[in-house]
Amino acid sequence: MPILLTASTVHLPNLISDLGLILVTAAIAVLIFRILKQPLVLGYLVAGFLAGSEFDFFPTVKDMNSVKVWAEIGVIFLLFSLGLEFSFKKLMKVGGTASITALTQIITMVALGYFVGQMMDWGKMNSLFLGVILSISSTTIILKTFDELGVKTQKFAGNVIGALIVQDILAILMMVLLSTVAVSQQFSGTELFQSVLKLVFFLTIWFVAGIFFIPTLLKKAKHLLTDEMLLIVSLALCLLMVLFAANVGFSPALGAFIMGSIIAETTQAEHIEHLVKPVKDLFGAVFFVSVGMLIDPEMLMKYAFPVGILTLVVILGQSLSSTIGALLSGQPLKQSIQTGMSLSQIGEFSFIIATLGMTLNVTSDFLYPIVVAVSAITTFTTPFMVKFSTPLSIFLEKKLPRRWVKKIERYSANTEAIKSVSTWQIVLKAYLIQVIIHSIIIVAIILLSSKYILPLVEDSRFGNAIAALITVVILSPFLWALSLRRVAVEQVQELMQVRKYQGPIIVLVFFRIALTLFYFGFVLNEFFSPVIAIIALVIGIVSYILFPKRLHAFYNKIEGHFLKNFNDREITKQANKRQNVLSPWDGHMADLIIAKESNLAGKTLEELKIREQFGINIASIKRGDVTINIPIRTERLFPGDEINIIGTDEQVKLFKNFLDKHEIDEPEAFIKEDIILQQLELKNRVCIGKSIRESQIREKTHGIIVGIERNGKRILNPESHWILESDDILWIAGDRKKINEFLKQ
Repeated sequence: MPILLTASTVHLPNLISDLGLILVTAAIAVLIFRILKQPLVLGYLVAGFLAGSEFDFFPTVKDMNSVKVWAEIGVIFLLFSLGLEFSFKKLMKVGGTASITALTQIITMVALGYFVGQMMDWGKMNSLFLGVILSISSTTIILKTFDELGVKTQKFAGNVIGALIVQDILAILMMVLLSTVAVSQQFSGTELFQSVLKLVFFLTIWFVAGIFFIPTLLKKAKHLLTDEMLLIVSLALCLLMVLFAANVGFSPALGAFIMGSIIAETTQAEHIEHLVKPVKDLFGAVFFVSVGMLIDPEMLMKYAFPVGILTLVVILGQSLSSTIGALLSGQPLKQSIQTGMSLSQIGEFSFIIATLGMTLNVTSDFLYPIVVAVSAITTFTTPFMVKFSTPLSIFLEKKLPRRWVKKIERYSANTEAIKSVSTWQIVLKAYLIQVIIHSIIIVAIILLSSKYILPLVEDSRFGNAIAALITVVILSPFLWALSLRRVAVEQVQELMQVRKYQGPIIVLVFFRIALTLFYFGFVLNEFFSPVIAIIALVIGIVSYILFPKRLHAFYNKIEGHFLKNFNDREITKQANKRQNVLSPWDGHMADLIIAKESNLAGKTLEELKIREQFGINIASIKRGDVTINIPIRTERLFPGDEINIIGTDEQVKLFKNFLDKHEIDEPEAFIKEDIILQQLELKNRVCIGKSIRESQIREKTHGIIVGIERNGKRILNPESHWILESDDILWIAGDRKKINEFLKQ
C-alpha cells in the first residue's frame, strides 16, 4: 500500500534547509556580482549577510552550529586545494625577490597591526591576532584580479605570485605559533622555539614519507581508479592527514595543506585538482557565506572608526611594506610599486586566522566582523590599486629627487647583476641539508620504534634485543648516509686544494661521523643497559665498516625511489610532450622549437613545403601565450615558435635534422657562472678621451659595454665611436676574472 506524505508528516532537517538557503542566496548574489564584474568573494559575503540572523527581510539560517561544521570542512578543502596548486617545487623555485618582499611585508604588518591594536586598547591577544590577520594578502583575490585585468604575464605579476607562495607558508607557521601562544596565554620564547622545531620536524617527516609512499600508491592503483574512486581516495588522504595533524597538536588546515602539497608532486595532480575543484567550490562558498553571516550591522556601526582605520592600515601599510621589500630585493622602482599595490588586501587566510582565534576563545567577538568588513572593502579596492600602480610609479619617478631615483636604479642594477654562488656556499648548503634531513628521519624512526615496536616484543625473553636489532636495521642506510655519503663531490675536491678550506672540510666530515655515533648510541641506550650498549656499539661499528657497499646500495635504492616519485610529474610531462603515440598508426606527435638563429624564421608554410618534403603535418604553432591550431599555408614561422608536428619516427628525425641544418652557428659564449655585470668609474683611467673601440675594453675584459651614465643621462648599448669622458660610469658585462684584472690596472 503506498504511503502518502503530507506536510504534517514530513520534517526536513535544519541541516538540509539551511544548506539549501545558503546555496540559493549564494547563487543569486554571485550572479549579480558576476554581472557587475565584482569579485565573487564579495558576493558570498553579501549572501551570508542576507541569510544571517541579523537581516530579517529574508529567511534566516536556523542552526548556526551546523553551518560552522560546514564552514570548517570548507576551510579544510580550501587549504587542500591551495596545497594542490602549491607544490614544494614552486617554493624551491621562488627567488630572493619574492622571499624578501613577503618577509618585509609580514614583519612590518604584524608589528603595525599589534601597535594599532594596542593603541585602541584591545588587549595583547587581540592585537597579536590582528597583526597576523592584517599581514596576509589574498591569493584568490589577486589571481582573479590579474586575470580580469590581463596583467598576469607582466614581470611584476611573477614577483607577486612568488610572494604569495612564501606568504602561504609563513601563514601556516604563524597559525601554529598563534595556537601555542593562545594555549599558554603568554609570550614564551622557549615554547615558540619548541613549536617551530616541532613544526619543522613533522613537516619534514610528512613530506618525506608522503612523497615516498603516496605517489607509488596512486600509480600502482591507477588502473583500478575511476574518477569517482580517485576523488574519494584523494579526499580520504586529505582527511587522514587532517587527523594526523590534529592528533599531534596542529591545525587541521595544516594537515590539509600538506597533503595537497604532497599530491601536487604526483603524475595525477592536475586530474585530482580538476576532480576536487567542485567540492572545494561548494564548501568554499559555504565557508565564505558563513563568514558573511557573522556581519553584525550594529557592531559595524559601533566600530566604524576602527574599520576605517584598519582599512587604511591594510591599504597603505601593505602597499608601502611590500614596495620597500621589493626595493630591498633589487627590483626597479616601477615594478616595486606595482608589486606593493597589488598586495594591498586581506582575504581567505585572514578569515581562517580570525576563525582560529574564535575557536580558541582568545579573541573578542568584535574582531571577526571587523576583519570581514576590512576584507570586503580591500577586496573592492584591489582592482583599482593594480590599475593605478603604473601611473603612480611613473608620477613618482618624475617627482622624486633625481639622486633618489638614480640610487634606486643603481642598487637595482647591482643586485640584478649576474652572480655565481661560491663553492664554499654550495658545500656548506649540501652538508647542512644532509645533516638536517637525515637527523629528522633517524629521530622519527627511533621515536616510532620505541612507541610501537618495543611494546610488541618487550614481554619476550630477548624483547629489547629484537627491538634494537629491528630499529638498527631500519636505521642503517640513513646512518650510513649521514656519516659517509659523499655530497658536492666536485666542490669538495676543489676546496681541498685550497689550504685554508681543508680544516673546515675535515671538521664537517668528523662532525657527521660523531653525530652518527651519537644516534647509534642513543638507540642502544634506549633498549639496553650502558654496558651492553657499549658492546653492541662496537659490534655495530664493525658491521658498519664491513658492509659499506650493501648499505650504499640499499640507501641508493631508497633515495632513487623517493627522487623518482618527486620528479615523476615533470618527467611524465616531458615524455607526453616528446611523444604522444597515435595507435594503430606508426606515428606520434612531437614538439620542436624554431631556434632564434634559424634561417627558416619569417617564411610561410607554403614556402617551406614541409608536408611535401617530409610527409609530416603541423598540428599547431605555440607563440608565447597564443596557440594557432591547424595553421593555414600562409602562416609564417617565427623565432621561438613551438611547433607540434605529426609523423613517423623517421619523418620526425629527418625534419629535426632539417631544422638543425638551417640554424646559424652561434658565437662562442661565456660560461654563465663566469659572467658578471660590473660598474666602472672612469676617473684617472688611461682610456679617457678615446672611443670605445680605441680603449680596447672589449678585448681586455672579454666583455662589452652595455651602458654609459653621463651627467645623469643613460646611454644603453652605446656605439663603438662614443668618446669616453672622465666622469663617465660604465656598465661592463663580461668575464669576471678579466674584468677584475682590468679594474686593478
